[in-house]
Amino acid sequence: MTNPPSSKTLFGHPAGLYILFTTEMWERFSYYGMRALLVLTLVAATEGTNPGFGMEHASALELYGTYTALVYFTPILGGWLADNFLGQRLSILMGGILMAAGQFVLFAATPHSMSIFYLGLGLIICGNGLFKPNISTIVGDLYEQGDARRDSAFSIFYMGINLGAFFAPLVTSTLGESADYGWRWGYFAAGVGMTIAVLTQLATFQRFLGDVGKVPGAKLSKQASGGVQQPLTKVERDRLRVILSLFVFVTVFWLAFEQAGGLMNIYAQDYTDRILAGMEVPAGYFQSLNPLFILLFAPVFSFIWVYLNKVDKSPDAPIKIFVGLLLTAIGFGFLIVGVFEIQATGSSSMIWLVLAYLFHTLGELCISPVGLSLMTKLAPLRLASLVMGIWFLMPAIAQYLAGMVGAFSDGAEKYETVRSMAASVGIEPEFSGLLVVFGGITVGLAIFAVVLWLISGKLVDWMHGAERSAPKDEKEGLNQELEAVAEHEGVGKS
Repeated sequence: MTNPPSSKTLFGHPAGLYILFTTEMWERFSYYGMRALLVLTLVAATEGTNPGFGMEHASALELYGTYTALVYFTPILGGWLADNFLGQRLSILMGGILMAAGQFVLFAATPHSMSIFYLGLGLIICGNGLFKPNISTIVGDLYEQGDARRDSAFSIFYMGINLGAFFAPLVTSTLGESADYGWRWGYFAAGVGMTIAVLTQLATFQRFLGDVGKVPGAKLSKQASGGVQQPLTKVERDRLRVILSLFVFVTVFWLAFEQAGGLMNIYAQDYTDRILAGMEVPAGYFQSLNPLFILLFAPVFSFIWVYLNKVDKSPDAPIKIFVGLLLTAIGFGFLIVGVFEIQATGSSSMIWLVLAYLFHTLGELCISPVGLSLMTKLAPLRLASLVMGIWFLMPAIAQYLAGMVGAFSDGAEKYETVRSMAASVGIEPEFSGLLVVFGGITVGLAIFAVVLWLISGKLVDWMHGAERSAPKDEKEGLNQELEAVAEHEGVGKS
């Protein structure tokens, strides 16, 4: 390496870590700020004090599903380009520029041109593909293998994700849902956030990171493997069976979880009583609940797993995922209660939406860290990148399906079966779509949870003891927990 990273440290870590922390925080601010507005902008009426594009709910949710699916699919391509041609540093710079441009294109397009709006979404998708999978490599390369600070570095880095995700809707929704400003200014704020991330790279990366991440890693990887490819062993084949089996269950979870940015966003805007202390809470504010609950409860889950390990009662990974599916189902159960309240009073209390986000987050903390940790342990070394591609493919497929499922709620009353089912429990046709989607997801999650519980013994056998070793204490457990959830956001260890 011609220019090594800066030797300066801050709180015991390389100063470059905090530069990467800041970059990622603003990138996540941009992404989650825009996500909080997307569906609401699409369905807003073309006339009025805050006009949007006037799309039908079904069309908007289908577009949202396609967009978010591509957001999770393109990192597979972006990672390949970085590994083989661009290097991580150039990839995240190009990705940041494309995403900033995309946000400002959305600002310019709203509410005048849907075709230009599509262009903005396309730029964000391409930029995300280059940015999302590559910044983690640079974090890891700041530390030598075996450096005890490496795990805590990812914990610090992960906080940047949730700080950005928490504050983003509070800013973009305040602007976007206000008639005094309008949707476009929410996208402008998201663009400013992404621009700060790009400027941070240009102003500080070379100074604090040196040449880390500049050279594509494919050549080094090939040299490390010695260029010799061995056939898969029986143990490796069994472990791949576990990966393929869990693919189904984790995809079902993300299908349910990702209703947050689509149907649940519409539910917040159109059906929820958002008056608090005499003021109306913007619908997008509810998007901040998930990162807030992660920050609050990740340490709790860490303590639980560590304690169970100490008393030798820690459940196997499939059982933890089983619990996560059930917790997520309970969250949708609260939304069903809200539908009955809408039927009775015309609107649903905010408490049901808050409880739904709470239990969805608890489910995420049982599934995302555990599932990703398991993927990294089960994957044969020479297939590690492919397995990580599969991890990103799960939410990509789920996002697309989530959009289709959410879209079904709009116009579901035209089906006699749906109307009859709703009528049998006293729900009018206009609310039958919400009931059948939330109810169907609840039942579906419960069914898949039971199936996973039934086959969990066989899956554990196929793992051949590959699960992560027990953490020594609560601090190490929290580091493992945050590191694994962060990987889902494309910022974990590589």
